[in-house]
Amino acid sequence: MKTKLDYYRIFYETARFASFSKAAEHLYISQSAISQCIRQLEQDLGTKLFARSRRGVSLTKEGELLFQKIEGAMQAIEQGETLLARLHHLESGSLVIAAGDSITSHYLLPYLEKFHETYPGIRIEMANSYSSRTLQFVKDGKAELAFVNLPVEDDELCIRPCLEIHDIFVCGADHKPKASYSWQDIAAEPLILLEKNSSSRRYIDKKFAESGISLEPQIELAAYDLLIRFASIHLGISCVVEEFSKESLDSKIIHKLNLNPPLPPRSIGCAYMRHSPLSLAAQAFLKLIQE
Repeated sequence: MKTKLDYYRIFYETARFASFSKAAEHLYISQSAISQCIRQLEQDLGTKLFARSRRGVSLTKEGELLFQKIEGAMQAIEQGETLLARLHHLESGSLVIAAGDSITSHYLLPYLEKFHETYPGIRIEMANSYSSRTLQFVKDGKAELAFVNLPVEDDELCIRPCLEIHDIFVCGADHKPKASYSWQDIAAEPLILLEKNSSSRRYIDKKFAESGISLEPQIELAAYDLLIRFASIHLGISCVVEEFSKESLDSKIIHKLNLNPPLPPRSIGCAYMRHSPLSLAAQAFLKLIQE
């Protein structure tokens, strides 16, 4: 651009107020600086922009033409500055989070509610799928954060553990459990597990396989909440996440079986692109999670 953008802003404000002094007051600069910038702009453009008189200044025909073209641009810039200020203060914008149904309903829901109460101007969008697909959502730019079952290894992603969880086996209230169950004992029970394409199921299968035990469930389910429901009506022994099942355990709808040794704990983590800066909304949500 031949002339600095600041000169056009000064021209715009001077024309809008029809006064060098009022423009100077509005822009917090001296009147002499206003006059100098207008003279420089007129020199750059090779034309007079203002007609000066005792009553102030008015636009020439050339000045009116320039003002008509500049007015829309300056208003667009001001709107952009306002929008950025609103984003900076988390008064507007959006945040897309990818997560599975069970993580969303049993872990994220209270945080989503609190985030919405704190930042009502931020629109929250959820992309629900299996862990592998939610990670791909982030890599494809369709979501900014993905909450998944760990472990996950991917050089493109930054993985931050958020919550340690424990897998347990549960039965219905009227079931008469043994004092203790070995892993082989559990494998012999009528098991109710999630489908094989879920990360939780893959984790359980892997841990039992490391001990030379193959799990052959009688029932496989796609919905986590049905695991508790099916166990509670005595259709078998379900494997659930203890932290996600606290309400049902406390109300004694289901009972925890004493597995010896217990399954090792695992974690839920948040994944985001390693080399892409997080939006202020995403940073605020992660801060809420950490608190």
